[in-house]
Amino acid sequence: MKRVVVGSLLSLLLAAGIFLGYGGWHTATTLEGVLRVGGSTAQGDGWPAPETPFDIGFKGNPAVALDFAYEDVVIESELGPLPAWLVLPEHGGLHETTWGIIVHGIGGRRENGYRFLPHFRAADMPTLLVSYRNDEDAPRDPSGFYAFGLTEWRDLEAAADYALGRGATSLVLLGESMGGGIVGQFMRRSGRAERVSGLAFDAPAFDFPAVLVSQMEKAGAPLPKVLAPVGMRLFALRNGLAIAGTDVTETISEFSGPVFVSHGSADRIVPAAGTEAMVKRRTGATEYLRTDADHILSWKSGPAAYDAALGAFLKQAAGQR
Repeated sequence: MKRVVVGSLLSLLLAAGIFLGYGGWHTATTLEGVLRVGGSTAQGDGWPAPETPFDIGFKGNPAVALDFAYEDVVIESELGPLPAWLVLPEHGGLHETTWGIIVHGIGGRRENGYRFLPHFRAADMPTLLVSYRNDEDAPRDPSGFYAFGLTEWRDLEAAADYALGRGATSLVLLGESMGGGIVGQFMRRSGRAERVSGLAFDAPAFDFPAVLVSQMEKAGAPLPKVLAPVGMRLFALRNGLAIAGTDVTETISEFSGPVFVSHGSADRIVPAAGTEAMVKRRTGATEYLRTDADHILSWKSGPAAYDAALGAFLKQAAGQR
């Protein structure tokens, strides 16, 4: 009887090992496909042809898109030059002390910021629409992967240095989708985080491990909460990126300044539950615009409400009333 019990336990352990080994390997391989630069991304593919500058996929500088005065600038990063647009405020000039920086999501481009830009400009903030490593017009990261902020935050820090070097004394950052993760890693790691006076987000990917689990559940993977950590560990061993460390929910929750965030309940890419958890944990001033939209489509689902909420937030963040 004892031998039977021991044999059964050994068989179970062997089966569990095979399950974790194969399942973890498959998860890591899938992650490599999802995060590898050049693959299909949530923002880079599958959108309807853009009809206005506020639609995903629109191409054109701020003057062409919105008739806004701007400068083509270059931000020097550790990997090389990063092109950016510096949009002038509606009133005044670059002497304004609060500047905005808009950070787009994975596979996106600077033009994604046009949904938010008019409100930064109306709040009289000089505003940078930035590129970062692995964008189509920026240097590639040596890893060959998007990293949900683990590497990209250093490019945002370079943009912050540029703004501070041209007269900014405080910064308001907006992150969209993976841009939310980049902003979060900047707030966690950068010495310039103390210069940030406000944060804004649209469908932010604060917690990539939770995004991974959600997508595995939708794909019907067995025990995703068990396999996801194993897969992320194997991904880190194979590629040198500790993607499990991309949860910045606590960092954003503890930010003492004001926060604006919008997220749609129908988001199929980044579950809104992560945003709601962050909002519940915050004690500082927080404006949460709940919508019923899919990923990064909250503005599209209700432009008037979105514009009113974000516009009021940014004017307060810039010290206006």
